[in-house]
Amino acid sequence: MTAWPILTMDINREADVVAVRQRARRIAELIGFEKQDQTRVATAVSEIARNAFEYAKRGKVTFRLDVKRDSPQFFVIAVKDDGPGIGDTETILEGRYESRHGMGVGILGAKRLVEDFRIESKLGHGTLVELGKALPKRQKTVTKDDLAKITTTLSQERRDYEPLTILAEQNAELVHSLDEVRQRQNELGKLNQELEDTNRGVVALYGELEQKAEQLRQASELKTRFLSHMSHEFRTPLNSILALSDLLIKRADGELTSEQERQVGYIKRSAESLYEMVNDLLDIAKLEAGRVDLRLSSFSALDLFSGLRGALKPLQKEGIVQLVFDDPPADLPVLVSDEGKIAQVIRNLISNALKFTLSGEVRVKVTYDKRENRLLFAVRDTGIGIADADQVRIFEEFSQIDSPTQRLVKGTGLGLSLCRRLAEVLKGEILLTSKVDAGSTFTLSIPPAIEGANVDAGAEWLKRPVAQVILETAKDEKKPTVLVVDDDPAFRYALTQLIQSNPRPYIVSEAHDGNECLEMARKLKPDVIILDLQMPHRDGYAVLGVLTADSATCDIPVLISSSADFDTIIKERIAAAVGFLSKRDLNQHSIASALDRILGGSP
Repeated sequence: MTAWPILTMDINREADVVAVRQRARRIAELIGFEKQDQTRVATAVSEIARNAFEYAKRGKVTFRLDVKRDSPQFFVIAVKDDGPGIGDTETILEGRYESRHGMGVGILGAKRLVEDFRIESKLGHGTLVELGKALPKRQKTVTKDDLAKITTTLSQERRDYEPLTILAEQNAELVHSLDEVRQRQNELGKLNQELEDTNRGVVALYGELEQKAEQLRQASELKTRFLSHMSHEFRTPLNSILALSDLLIKRADGELTSEQERQVGYIKRSAESLYEMVNDLLDIAKLEAGRVDLRLSSFSALDLFSGLRGALKPLQKEGIVQLVFDDPPADLPVLVSDEGKIAQVIRNLISNALKFTLSGEVRVKVTYDKRENRLLFAVRDTGIGIADADQVRIFEEFSQIDSPTQRLVKGTGLGLSLCRRLAEVLKGEILLTSKVDAGSTFTLSIPPAIEGANVDAGAEWLKRPVAQVILETAKDEKKPTVLVVDDDPAFRYALTQLIQSNPRPYIVSEAHDGNECLEMARKLKPDVIILDLQMPHRDGYAVLGVLTADSATCDIPVLISSSADFDTIIKERIAAAVGFLSKRDLNQHSIASALDRILGGSP
């Protein structure tokens, strides 16, 4: 750093303090400072010079310009005296000391008026104070030639300062400062007005946002209700199609030609695909509405894999792609979670893997990370793989990767999005590692147990035994009577055919709505009523309530049959029923098992 001297002045009398102030203001003006900064510099120098005179009776003031490469130039004023010195400068600079003579307040005030402040003092050895202020950024750099001109100008100016002249100058400075303050106040007033206007706008926008949020909430609620209703409307005919297709494939009404069997197979597969799409849409809607409840139970990974292995066996491409389940390690903890939702996620991941694996294998395994306390269900395939750029996008709704294999596989693009959301509900996440043409590994990472959760008895409720009096009554009958209650004639027909195809003989009667059900229940006294929940005029909940309250029908076991998931059914409202039969899982075996459980097995 280089110091370019400008001027040196002695302080020997009080008039010199005034002269120092005036010189400081004048030099600041010549260097390029604005009026307000000129006043700040002059005031700060005046305070320090006055202290030097009062305590040391004399002093020296040096004006200079500090020049440093790549840094702004600084106008520096150094005030040095040989007075008694200051013992504790920190106390003064922190504002914790006030002298009766004013020292301390003057130093602290001067420090606040400049950008750079340095003080050196020792008792008995005087004090040195340096005040520095950077030149304005818009001011051009001051050269040595400029400084020489400034020095010449100062030497040519009068040095005698009349009190009235000084007072007039200070008054002018005060007026200028007051004018600047007034301008700042006007600007502040305008800013306050703008802020008030902005606040009013924000309040109005907030009100609009609340209104929009309420409209969105209502729209989401309406969408969820619509999808829930439509899912039932879609599921009911689809269940009928699936049940009737199953009857035809099993030759319930006679043999089929190979072409007929092929056609019925296409019908069944198309219905199953549509059913899966409907289920995915409903699940997404429930997740968005926050209406997904966890049905918690205790189960093992081995039991989970056993169920998945059987359910996914039809999806295997025999001889082309192998589906392999590795045996779970022996040290795996027992899970306390929602088995159905975990199975749904893994089933979707396996289904995707089988779709996009043209040859090789899909391997499923589970491991336990003790350190993180996480169960890792990994589905690894030898399929087409996923590019890095697509690995985030595939988890978005309705998003599919454009590839030759993708064009051969039909779908909605909801599967992985649904998996991700279900994983979050299970307090977990979906992890992905993949490389193009080298396969992919999707991993469901979840805690073994959901903290603070109580195991739901819902699954056990479905398996509870029927009252002994019902069993004894049923055993006395050679042909138990089953009353099928559903508003869909196609489903009634399919269900009747499935019941009558059972080796155990049954007498089946049908009711098309709740009112007819109540009438026939009183007249026929059936051994079992299979009751749909969603019907016009009087729904299944109301019918169940009347049956339970009527002494003539209260002993008739009622088996609930519905397209809705058990999660969406209010369990308390069907507590009087003896079980729940999902229309999605409707087949000869499921109906036979349910009826045998209620009626005590084959006679």
